[in-house]
Amino acid sequence: MVSEKKKKTLQEVKEQLKQYPIIGIIDMHKLPGRQLHEIRNKLRGEAVIRTVKKRIITRALDQSDAKGVKELAGHITGSPAFILSKTDPFKLARKIEKSKSKAGAKAGDISPEDILIKAGPTSLPPGPVIGELQKVKLPAGVQGDKISILKDTIIVREGEEISADVAGVLTKLGIEPMEIGLNMIAAWESGIVYPAEVLFVPMEEYQRQVMEAISAAFSLSININLPTPETIPFLIAKASQEATALAISADIITPDTLGPILAKASSQADALAGMVKPAPADESAKKPAEQPKEDKPAAEEKKAEKSDEKKDEKNEADKEKKE
Repeated sequence: MVSEKKKKTLQEVKEQLKQYPIIGIIDMHKLPGRQLHEIRNKLRGEAVIRTVKKRIITRALDQSDAKGVKELAGHITGSPAFILSKTDPFKLARKIEKSKSKAGAKAGDISPEDILIKAGPTSLPPGPVIGELQKVKLPAGVQGDKISILKDTIIVREGEEISADVAGVLTKLGIEPMEIGLNMIAAWESGIVYPAEVLFVPMEEYQRQVMEAISAAFSLSININLPTPETIPFLIAKASQEATALAISADIITPDTLGPILAKASSQADALAGMVKPAPADESAKKPAEQPKEDKPAAEEKKAEKSDEKKDEKNEADKEKKE
């Protein structure tokens, strides 16, 4: 039988849920009381943390009339609690992320990242502790009056369980590899439940995705000729280019197409000229007319006649001199 105290608590939680537009589920597993107190102070004025039994949380969600809020029950895990706010859930998630603080490791903790011990001197004096360092495979030696780590060493890999020996060495070295804070699992707002993988996306990633969406929408608007204040100048330029290209193709002369059409005609003429073969030249016209060749006997007779004529002329000249 449910006690009156539990019924009263359930009713109080249900009424409290109605007062806030943002309802979140957090996991406070292994969250020390001191850190919880510090986080409450950091979130003062922005969020309220309500810690109640897991069963009361599920019943309060199940009995709520808010659209979609029941889906939060599927995200409950670990040591759950409500976080209630009037702040945007994404801003609240970033606030929670910033509120986390470093803490030392305990045996059984899961390493959130590779734990690297860098080479160099430590604050530890020589003594038995050097054996503890070597036990967890840390190369260590004495240099001067201090123990030094001889080379950079990853002592625990991300996702591995931290042993008691490793936790003790980390404590002695003053290394706090763990993050302590609220683990926000999901948040509800206006009928929508946002899981942690959505809430904690870095702002830079959101900006990149928004810019990609804007670019894709702009390209789509141009391709489908959708006029908007942003696309109208580009659509006009696109239409002008297409109209000019069509006019050039159809040989429609305008002030803008006259030059390209003349260039096209010149190019076509050159191409046509290259396809036409020139007529063969008349070889007879190139050779000079040949003089008719005389028969060899006729030529010799002419030569003899000329010789006789010269002799006759010489004889007559001699006679005239004697007279």
